[in-house]
Amino acid sequence: MKPDDIARYLRENPVFFEDYADMLAEISIPHPHGGRAIALSDRQVLALREKNRALESRLAELLQIGEENDAIGDKIHRLCLALLSAPDLQSLMSVLYLHLREDFTVPHSALRIWGPANHASQAERGVEFGAVSDSLQSYAGSLAQPYCGPSGNAEAAAWFGEGASHVRSVAHMPLREKECFGLLALGSEDVLRFYPEMGTLYLSRLGELAGAAVLRFL
Repeated sequence: MKPDDIARYLRENPVFFEDYADMLAEISIPHPHGGRAIALSDRQVLALREKNRALESRLAELLQIGEENDAIGDKIHRLCLALLSAPDLQSLMSVLYLHLREDFTVPHSALRIWGPANHASQAERGVEFGAVSDSLQSYAGSLAQPYCGPSGNAEAAAWFGEGASHVRSVAHMPLREKECFGLLALGSEDVLRFYPEMGTLYLSRLGELAGAAVLRFL
């Protein structure tokens, strides 16, 4: 009889060891980490301990993720309150950049707005209303979710000014109402801060929040 036949028979006859319980005490199998053979019952205990350690590790990982998400949620809440209290567009931009730098520890951030038709006064129009190429506007409008990864767009990278040469990873968040009317860019000197496989839920919310806040003054 082949080993596969034995395994299939035992699966199809789960009561076998109930009828021959004394055999369990006689069966020995190799220790999982080498060395002497151990009883089947001891091997089962070892397997349960390993499974328990794996579950404890997974639980600790989930708890850490939960704590990190709570911390990000608190930062989003603080930013939301600050943006709501901004009395004008210039104050709003200052608040946004300050929170991104100090609370979210993002060293480089830039915002560009090219629509919709707005009523911001000339005094309120800063670098955020500078010229943006049609190709970059089209790129921003094509983003279904934030882009994360290396900065492959030279025009957007230049928004970081003197810090552009130090940026190794970026996040691009389109600002939308019905159509895309702007882009928020974040930059980091850490190549792994923004990477293609990362989750973008909070980045999407950040972009939506910034867009809604800006629209108050357009």
